[in-house]
Amino acid sequence: MEIDLNEKVALVTGGSKGIGKGIAEALAAAGANVVICARNQQELEQTASEIADKTGARVVAITADVTNQQDVERLVQQTLEQVGEVNILVNNAGGIGKTGTFDEVEVEVYEQLYDLNVVSMVRLTKAVLPAMRSKKWGRIINISSENGLQPYPDMLPYDMTKAAIINFSKGLSKELGEHGILVNTVSPAFITTPLVDQMLQGQAEKAGITKEQAEKDFLEQKRPDLVLKRAGTIEEVGAAVAFLASDQASFITGTNLRVDGGSVSSI
Repeated sequence: MEIDLNEKVALVTGGSKGIGKGIAEALAAAGANVVICARNQQELEQTASEIADKTGARVVAITADVTNQQDVERLVQQTLEQVGEVNILVNNAGGIGKTGTFDEVEVEVYEQLYDLNVVSMVRLTKAVLPAMRSKKWGRIINISSENGLQPYPDMLPYDMTKAAIINFSKGLSKELGEHGILVNTVSPAFITTPLVDQMLQGQAEKAGITKEQAEKDFLEQKRPDLVLKRAGTIEEVGAAVAFLASDQASFITGTNLRVDGGSVSSI
């Protein structure tokens, strides 16, 4: 099955590194013109250049803070001016926030993380919907996590926001389907990103073991239900997003596609 996104324009938030970069590259490789946004201009421009060189697609870098309404409006306006339209929105920007016990995490952490992880998606979605409605075609793909279905007690603010994303996507899909706009969620589990690599390398150095052994130990201790017994890759997440963005997924909306190696125990 060949994914063909030629003549489509995708906007990927948090697109400068990690999962966002993998998603942007997958969409570009499928033929889409891609706009990526993040807050670090240097990282963003470097990523745009790398993806463009690798795929031959047009990749536009626009700095923006998705927690700022004016930035979001400017991001969408510049996207429309430079690329012409937005057919595919991937809401990927977000963070983990402070971890720890319930008593250790302040209320402000919940508030700030909800704004970054959830309300930012509302802002972006409202901003792109007029263009999608006018075309009667659109894909909105929101990036959640296994934590949205299987919460971990030391990550409660993150767990809460990721569950909200799944709920938001399902509810919105019921309203927008009649306009030809499909809304889905992708929920990765333990994915090898630069941040995860850094965490594993730190654990390995501290314990005097290899990074590979540190990953094995982490999976056994922290993710025992991940049945494939390995970390996922950003390419595997990108492939799932590209599929949901394509016409091959034209009868799929309101779903939560788990790219989790079987980590979530429920059906």
